[in-house]
Amino acid sequence: MAHRTKTAPSSEETPAGEQPEAQAATAVQQDPGSQQSPVADAEQKRDEYLGLLQRTRADFENYQKRIQRDLLEEQRYAHGGFARELLPILDNLQRALEAARKQGDTGPLVQGVALVQSHMLDILGRFGITPVNALDQPFDPNVHDGVLQQPRTDVTPGTVVEVLEPGYRLHERVLRPARVVVAAPPAS
Repeated sequence: MAHRTKTAPSSEETPAGEQPEAQAATAVQQDPGSQQSPVADAEQKRDEYLGLLQRTRADFENYQKRIQRDLLEEQRYAHGGFARELLPILDNLQRALEAARKQGDTGPLVQGVALVQSHMLDILGRFGITPVNALDQPFDPNVHDGVLQQPRTDVTPGTVVEVLEPGYRLHERVLRPARVVVAAPPAS
């Protein structure tokens, strides 16, 4: 087996007769940034990745907060559909009470219907569902559904003078607007 040994290049092989150490020093002098360039590039990439990581972390924290807020809001308003389905029952109880009062009936059946209505309103109130106070209030299209206008001189135009169907709120949201009659200026 032949053994090769590495020999130093002869003066003929080195440019201009320089020794290898001199060549390295000359290369560093010719391009001083070449030795620092990989380090600077690595530091720049590190800073870019660190910034990206920080932004991603902040975005993820904001996402978690938004999801938590959305979940709480969904829980708060989750029973809105069910409550909306119960409102016609309350309307029918109110109509039964009004019909009985018109006939002058105040017997136990009327009292029982009034008790059921009151109990339903209490239960709905515990879940944040409350009636909209509309009568004698200024008309507000956000909570009132104006069905008719009635010329009146005894109240300010734009005032609700009759509630045809009560409205309800679920916390601060309108669950169902009140259907109302609004006072209009008398015709001249």
